[in-house]
Amino acid sequence: MRATDLAEMAAFEAVARHRSFRRAAEERGVTASAISHAVSQLEARLGLRLLNRTTRSVAPTDAGAMLLAQLGPALGEIGAAMEGLNQFRDTPYGRVRINAPSSVAPFVFAPVMGPLMARNPHLQLEIVTTDRLVDIVAEGFDAGIRLGERLAPGMTAVRIRPPLRFVVVGAPAYFAQRPAPRTPAELKDHACIRNIFPSGTPYPWEFSKGGRTVEFEPSGPLSLDDHALMVEAAKSGAALAYVWEERARPHLASGALVECLSAWRAPDEFLFLYYPARKFISAGLRAVIEALRISPTS
Repeated sequence: MRATDLAEMAAFEAVARHRSFRRAAEERGVTASAISHAVSQLEARLGLRLLNRTTRSVAPTDAGAMLLAQLGPALGEIGAAMEGLNQFRDTPYGRVRINAPSSVAPFVFAPVMGPLMARNPHLQLEIVTTDRLVDIVAEGFDAGIRLGERLAPGMTAVRIRPPLRFVVVGAPAYFAQRPAPRTPAELKDHACIRNIFPSGTPYPWEFSKGGRTVEFEPSGPLSLDDHALMVEAAKSGAALAYVWEERARPHLASGALVECLSAWRAPDEFLFLYYPARKFISAGLRAVIEALRISPTS
């Protein structure tokens, strides 16, 4: 088999799996036109149409579906065989694609990217950030980062640092107009930002004290899905915000924001790096996991 044959089949497999030339191109690090050309060359060589294409969609033909069913496992075995060569190298070689929430990615990766890349000079780390829920298998990622309770079934999860601590913050100008709440129940008398997922679904503010957990659901006019924007809204004096402490920390230190309800702070939540349980774990992904993992003594 020629190398070009394998490249064409890998291009077809990526397009058929994603049902998108663009996503396949992003996964393979080439242009969409290069992917399209490779698939067309494969179809011409086989004398069969493998993909039905319209302006709106891409889907395998019956022949394409049969080929895809065989190619997926075969390409996985080839990848595993190539990955096995890393045992003869001093450091991992190849690309690792990670999906992470935009709101936490800087705090997760900033402390580790420099040391990780210095220790692994042949590693190609690709981090794609978005706060929408992503199917990492369908979109060609090696792993993702998410809160544990939101993991899909069939995933292996590794707890990573830092933990998530949420705080309620407001501007000094805001508290000059009204006293700070002393209990979560008093929040009903305050302007509070509604926290929402990118889908628009709201999620409550959670508090805990003395083994008692309570939730508060803001009903104010301002709804945001970005913690950086929540911090800016709070700094403006418009409302109180419930945000990740790391987002607010520099503004708390400067005095631009003031924390309240600290005695009711919710327990820490943990982020997890997750990947398909049956996926072959490359040396590069192992290196990323070890860089982010919480040690047993943490």
